[in-house]
Amino acid sequence: MKRFEALDVFRGMTIFLMIIVNTPGDGAMTLSPLLHAQWHGFTPTDLVFPSFLFAVGNALVFANRKWEGKPFRAYFGKVLKRTLLLFLLGYLMYWAPFYKWTDAGSLLPIHISETRIFGVLQRIALCYFVASLMIHFLSERALWAWSAIFLFSYWGILYAFGDYTLEGNAVLKLDRFLMGDSHLYMGEGVPFDPEGLLSTLPAIVNVIAGYLFGAYLVRGEINYEKIAKTMLVGTALLFAAYLWNLSFPVNKKLWTSSYVLLTVGLDLLIMAVILYTTNLASRRAHYQFFLIFGMNALFIYLLSEYLAIFLYFIRVDEGVSLFRYTYLSLFGWMGPYLGSLAFALAFTMVCWAAGWWLWKKKIYIKV
Repeated sequence: MKRFEALDVFRGMTIFLMIIVNTPGDGAMTLSPLLHAQWHGFTPTDLVFPSFLFAVGNALVFANRKWEGKPFRAYFGKVLKRTLLLFLLGYLMYWAPFYKWTDAGSLLPIHISETRIFGVLQRIALCYFVASLMIHFLSERALWAWSAIFLFSYWGILYAFGDYTLEGNAVLKLDRFLMGDSHLYMGEGVPFDPEGLLSTLPAIVNVIAGYLFGAYLVRGEINYEKIAKTMLVGTALLFAAYLWNLSFPVNKKLWTSSYVLLTVGLDLLIMAVILYTTNLASRRAHYQFFLIFGMNALFIYLLSEYLAIFLYFIRVDEGVSLFRYTYLSLFGWMGPYLGSLAFALAFTMVCWAAGWWLWKKKIYIKV
């Protein structure tokens, strides 16, 4: 397996888990490991999004090579175009299907004043933009230094301008000031966006970490020493995250600095396992299933989100969505928790089938 294929496998694993956790048959009947931590704390699901950002950083290693020796103006234009397109795709995804059902069963257009501005793809876009410019202008040593500055500055800002609660944190305060309540995510019971503007600052470090690891990976051959060093750094980051958690708790929704260290550390350990099993183990592992997800990651993610959105929107019987109708009809007999998981797995396999078809046709969709 080539080095960059291992990175595709990692990205594919991330997309696979992302779809599963986003599309349970019944969100109220989801197994606890497939739920985000309620506030402080960590679950396996909390690793998914930062891992995707880590994979974005991996990809920048290869993307930037294509621009070596070319004028910055052309590079910046490409980065800006990709950033705006990603942000727009995310914004439209949260606006879709552009109409909503009323209690009376009629349809009303969703006004632009009600749309959520930030979200998953929007955060990816902003992190990609900042990280791309930093990588272009700064040395690897400077990237390490600025990553530390970002994490410590974010800690200081949250400490100085609020607390670490849902209602009193600085992330919420800034977003409400800039955008108003109607443009924020309401899933927490208050207008608070877990992909808010301020908490994007530490998330940039996940992308930079992915880039630094990718750059290290492509220098020379994969060997035991390189994998051992990866595991050593990953373990050290887990220990640092544990210590920082004592004063700045691990929190995905605030994207705390301790959370960044924890997720990067886990990503490094996972990558070490993938590299060992595909390059050095006596019996090599084959990850073709995940590779198919990884080679068209963004398209498959968007497909999963838009498919779920329209399945929820279509009504089939007395206000029951096609999404829920399908879940209950095909998997309801399995019980609430197992049936909900089985639906998510089946939904994920539908998306994988689309990815498999693209792979067979050698079609790779990129932004």
